[in-house]
Amino acid sequence: MARKRKRPTLAVWKFASCDGCQLTVLNLEDELLTLADSVRIVHFAEATSVSLKGMYDVSLVDGSITTPHDAERIREVRRQSRRLVSIGACATAGGIQALRNFKDVQGFLSSVYAKPEYIETLATSTAIADHVPVDFELRGCPINKRQLLEVLSAFLQERRPNVPSHSVCVECKLRGNVCVMVTGTPCLGPVTHAGCGALCPTYQRGCYGCFGPMETPNTASLARAFQAAGRSEAELVRAFRNFNANAPAFREESERHEE
Repeated sequence: MARKRKRPTLAVWKFASCDGCQLTVLNLEDELLTLADSVRIVHFAEATSVSLKGMYDVSLVDGSITTPHDAERIREVRRQSRRLVSIGACATAGGIQALRNFKDVQGFLSSVYAKPEYIETLATSTAIADHVPVDFELRGCPINKRQLLEVLSAFLQERRPNVPSHSVCVECKLRGNVCVMVTGTPCLGPVTHAGCGALCPTYQRGCYGCFGPMETPNTASLARAFQAAGRSEAELVRAFRNFNANAPAFREESERHEE
């Protein structure tokens, strides 16, 4: 009698996020059945009440670190995971909530909460890699499901994921789009990691940088192009402070234009 194969274990963890990247996992549709047949999902609060203790072969981590408790919890997740992959803008760059990093978070607490003394939070929202070693960062807000399947397949087969590192501009060319910057529309596409399929430029809107900085982005050159098109310093700051405001390349460029 043939022995039943032992499936590798997969865990999915949530920290501070909107859950969009976890929903991308659930929205794999037909591929989700194949995935469930290839791995044992032993922790995924969004999908099942089952929660088994590690070691986990692969952990997917969604969300940023914003509280002292989460800073401790991510270290425990790392200890229990053979491979750890951070998924989405929150986990790889702090997310939209990293806008707090440029202001005094205590001011927000006193403005929003009647009893701010009961709120326990950190002054910053930071990426998973700022706290523990990460085996791979999958970018996006939300992530691209095809890229997610490639990453999972790669780690299950013990190879390096093959995820393109070029910019959104390449995707625009592949779709035959006319560059929106020609008409004066601000677009972060030249410095943004590919993965969305050039969704916004395809509908004549500038890229918002959802997938974070591409490999070696020339943000200074793009900023000069924005300025040549008549954009103000404040507009430059807003452009780079969006879903990936705390990604080093975007953060440093925005800080150069603060008044």
